[in-house]
Amino acid sequence: MSDTIRCISPIDGSLYAERAAMDEREAAAAATRAKAAQAEWAARPLYERAALVEAGVKELTRAKDEAAEELAWQMGRPVRYGGEFGGVEERAFHMAGIAEEALAPIEISGDSGLRRLIRREPHGLVLAIAPWNYPYMTAINSIVPALIAGNTVMLKPAAQTLLTGERMAAAFHKAGVPDDVFQILFVSHETTTKLIAKRAFDFINFTGSVGGGRAIEKAAAGTFTGLGLELGGKDPGYVLEDADVEAAAEALIDGAMFNSGQCCCGIERIYVAAPLFDRFIAKAVSIVEGHVLGNPLDPEITLGPMAQKRFAELVRRQVAAAVDSGAKKLIDSARFPEAGGAYLAPQILIDVDHKMELMREENFGPVVGVMKVDGDEEALDLMNDSAYGLTASLWTQDIERAERLGARLDTGTVFMNRCDYLDPSLCWTGRKNTGRGGALSVIGYQSLTRPKSFYLRKT
Repeated sequence: MSDTIRCISPIDGSLYAERAAMDEREAAAAATRAKAAQAEWAARPLYERAALVEAGVKELTRAKDEAAEELAWQMGRPVRYGGEFGGVEERAFHMAGIAEEALAPIEISGDSGLRRLIRREPHGLVLAIAPWNYPYMTAINSIVPALIAGNTVMLKPAAQTLLTGERMAAAFHKAGVPDDVFQILFVSHETTTKLIAKRAFDFINFTGSVGGGRAIEKAAAGTFTGLGLELGGKDPGYVLEDADVEAAAEALIDGAMFNSGQCCCGIERIYVAAPLFDRFIAKAVSIVEGHVLGNPLDPEITLGPMAQKRFAELVRRQVAAAVDSGAKKLIDSARFPEAGGAYLAPQILIDVDHKMELMREENFGPVVGVMKVDGDEEALDLMNDSAYGLTASLWTQDIERAERLGARLDTGTVFMNRCDYLDPSLCWTGRKNTGRGGALSVIGYQSLTRPKSFYLRKT
């Protein structure tokens, strides 16, 4: 087992950063310190915890330009997009703003001399396991409400973006959050598994692959540790016959291509009402042909490399298999001469169907299949024909129709005339193999706390 955690940059294949991996004893000692610090942290007034966390977020975003360049080196997102810090602030400040109401005791009326209430109390120590594709925003989803609710937190950053954890810890500590209250955990998967099995943590939030989620569930089996899991996705978009086809193409293709397709709720399959199909395709092709693939440190670049070469190779295999089964590629790869290795040319495919892996399994790349449909029933059947269920995007002018269709979609979030977005006032959740639990909103606080009932009666 390696004693270091290494980040290999997708830009040029060089070793960008490495850190020594903590052994099980060292990591367990850190968890013990975090648990010991939790009671004192939870005893602080809610407003004080919230203020310290908000200050930590502000401190983090002061260095957003430097952090954006680090992200480009670590996982390939072009610097032109400036990192993730608009979303970080939106989510963090919203959760801080609703904390008092979300965590307020529920008072139940009763007879004189009797008080009944339900309080929300922190779990204790929360382990947040962050992914590499949006390492700041996804971590913030759990770190901010967990700390505000009175938990201590250990963050395990992905190896691909291991510097993000240190940057967050430095910012929060500088703002006044105690060192033991928020810690970074550099450990291997094997050590993580052992710690979970020994119940080193009181709650675990994980964002990552279905395989990773299964491994965490297996490790936690019998420990009764609470889990929040956001796993794979294969998010669909449906363009109805009354849609603004130009707006739909702009948004859905951006949802498929942004971050080289490496988005949890990115668009991976699109269904278009037959009367709009040709117009949609023409617009979609023109958008993709306008992208520029290359070194993400160049501000002119709109598509950087995928985070690892093997990720790009997976997508290439899916595309090749789809073409062998009759799919048609609409983008001339010669437009993207930089393609190769981790650099993947974007692609739109038509004449696809659900027998193809491309339309069933997550690809997490700048590739999307588009199918023509004859109506809502066919579109619903296709959108629900998936092992995943994170978001679905409907494009129409009819809100009532969208709500009716949304009620029949087996997905965690339904968008109308929007996609690839997370509204922190709504619960972020999934269905089927996409996972379990809920983040953000009032429900996010409920996930990161447990109820305690009080029945107080005078004799």
